[in-house]
Amino acid sequence: MRLLVTGGCGFIGSNFIRWELERHPGTRIVNLDLLTYAGNPENLDGVREGHRLVRGDIADAALVGSLMAEGFDAVVNFAAESHVDRSIESATEFARTNIIGTQSLLDAARRAGVARFMQVSTDEVYGALALDSPERFTEATPLAPRSPYAASKAAADLLVLAARATHGQDVVITRCSNNYGPYQFPEKFLPQMILNAIEGSSLPIYGDGLYVRDWLHVEDHCAALDAVLRRGAPGRIYNIGGDGELPNIEVAKRVLRLTGRPESLLVRVPDRPAHDRRYAIDASRLRSELGWRPAWDFDRGLAATVAWYRDHESWWRRIISRDYLVARTQARAQ
Repeated sequence: MRLLVTGGCGFIGSNFIRWELERHPGTRIVNLDLLTYAGNPENLDGVREGHRLVRGDIADAALVGSLMAEGFDAVVNFAAESHVDRSIESATEFARTNIIGTQSLLDAARRAGVARFMQVSTDEVYGALALDSPERFTEATPLAPRSPYAASKAAADLLVLAARATHGQDVVITRCSNNYGPYQFPEKFLPQMILNAIEGSSLPIYGDGLYVRDWLHVEDHCAALDAVLRRGAPGRIYNIGGDGELPNIEVAKRVLRLTGRPESLLVRVPDRPAHDRRYAIDASRLRSELGWRPAWDFDRGLAATVAWYRDHESWWRRIISRDYLVARTQARAQ
């Protein structure tokens, strides 16, 4: 199988590329990535056979069209601006990449006759659930995004579904809960907790810390994506979740225990606007139709993730350094 993977130098995209090449040796992947601050080619160090990196923007119609002409069996779109806090500060780049970029890919894939388009989305498009509710998000849950990031992803999902209805394109959409695991950019909640704990720094907790997320190891996400890519029904949406609901403050406490640090490092900070109380995924469609099951329970996965960050200090220290940020800015300017 020949795949065009966009955003493949990011956290989930790089793990997916590794997954596909390790388990499907005949696969060939072209990885289109703009290499913004969170796109790190070092995430794919050691990956040589079957992978080619092209630096570029998914909203660049000419570039995307020329790449599609090479011939692919599927497009897997990870490319997105994804950090909620950044979208609150400025939403313009989120609209450009997540909405215009997705449409650019859809148009080029249709013209090139690409057999399948997979949009990797998020559970945040559904909005929020109450802490005391037994409800979970299903694929039929109405879209109710509450941040600029989530709104841009919801808009992209609607464009993908419109491509199916209007042009008959073979599309599938996945909506996943919070991921964790190797190569996650340090600004995200869990790696920030891990790295601060390793260094003995304070762990900032928004508000009361009772915001609940459904945690899923990135390898389980990759297994689900592989199943949807290869066996998912055209036009179908698949929720992906790990049945790992925990409040943020409990996750932080478990990180402190794994690193031998005291709970006195927990520090409450002012809450962010429109902070979603709870996400919870019903992944029964994925389980029943495609036979997927998560392999990682959260405690085992968290311990492995903490160990990974301990063992890869040179990777994350370079990322949090000023030199890394300067290098990323210069890469975009070239």
